[in-house]
Amino acid sequence: MIEIERKFLVNSDAYKKEAFSKKRIIQGYLSSNPERSVRIRIKEDKAYITVKGISNTSGISRFEWEKEIPVDEAEKLLLLCEKGVIDKTRFEVKSGSHVFEIDEFYGENEGLEMAEIELQSEDENFERPTWLGEEVTNDKRYYNSYLSKNPFKSW
Repeated sequence: MIEIERKFLVNSDAYKKEAFSKKRIIQGYLSSNPERSVRIRIKEDKAYITVKGISNTSGISRFEWEKEIPVDEAEKLLLLCEKGVIDKTRFEVKSGSHVFEIDEFYGENEGLEMAEIELQSEDENFERPTWLGEEVTNDKRYYNSYLSKNPFKSW
C-alpha cells in the first residue's frame, strides 16, 4: 500500500506515437489535504476512490489505497467534490521493463504534460526516454490535488 513514484515534465509529444494505451480521466477531490487526500476518478468505463497519505521527504513514497467503485456512484461523488475537477488524457508508454503514464491536461491545466513512473524502490534504475524532461517529483505544485485548486494556467 506504499506508492513509489517519480514525476517528470515532458519535452516533446513524441510519447504519443509510442503509446500502447490512451484513456480519458476525470477526477475530483473529496479532500485535497496533503496529509490525506481522497480522490474520485472516472477512467473511461471504470471508477475508483483513492486515499493518499503525505509524501516522505524525498516526495517519492507515500501511502496509497485504491478501490474500484461503480461509475454511477463515482458520478454522484464527483458532485460532492471540492471545486476544481481535473480533466486529462493518460497515455501509457513502455520503456525498458517499466511503463510511463503521461498525462496531457485540459481546461485550466491545459499546456501541462507530465510523466510518472512507478518503481519497486526509491533508488531503482529505469530507462529515460528522449521525451522525458525535468524531474518534478518533490515539487508539490505538480500534485493533481494541488492543480485542482491552483491550475497550471494561473502560475
